[in-house]
Amino acid sequence: MDEASLSRLAAITEAAGASSAPLLAATAATAATAATAAANGAAGAKDGTGLRVVVLVEGMSDRSALITLAARRGRDLEREGAYVVPMGGATNIGHFLDLFGPAGLGARLAGLCDQGEEDGFRRSVERAGLRWTGFFVCVADLEDEMIRALGAPAVEEVIEAAGERGPFRTFTRQPFQRDRSRAQQLRRFMGTRSGRKVRYGQLLASALDLTRVPDPLDALLAAI
Repeated sequence: MDEASLSRLAAITEAAGASSAPLLAATAATAATAATAAANGAAGAKDGTGLRVVVLVEGMSDRSALITLAARRGRDLEREGAYVVPMGGATNIGHFLDLFGPAGLGARLAGLCDQGEEDGFRRSVERAGLRWTGFFVCVADLEDEMIRALGAPAVEEVIEAAGERGPFRTFTRQPFQRDRSRAQQLRRFMGTRSGRKVRYGQLLASALDLTRVPDPLDALLAAI
């Protein structure tokens, strides 16, 4: 991918509310690792440095949760050569597969998506000539997975510790929220303000019992 195309993809990512910094870092690491491998006559870096895998996730909250949980398990993903790249939405996956997949930089890929996006995500992965192995699906999304793993009372404690007990109570009194379950209210609350979802991605991942990590997160970390 040329510089102009990469700049357009970075702009798409930023416009959708995700930082393009992970994209640019992963692109540079992929290119550097390929150059090192070519110079050494080896298929990738073998000294524990360089890029091993690019992990495609929908947004910044997914990235925040994944990196936080990995750190709690004593892992520094980037130092391990695993770059977690938010795409600014699942519908952008085709652009990222063009860049990092077999027709582009040829990186090893893994990823995470929401249940509602699985069909399109899977079609794009297979169209790019990749196997589904290494890609995992959240039900209904990552926040829902973590809320169910923690339980609503524990999530409310996280919200209170974050100083948002008042805003959450106000939110639950809104007419269109009254008939929803507590778990549904919690999930929707986290998406009601810019930056809140990313913040709670990190906070919920920090609160998880490490023996009860949601299956998609656990399986993705094991795969990378």
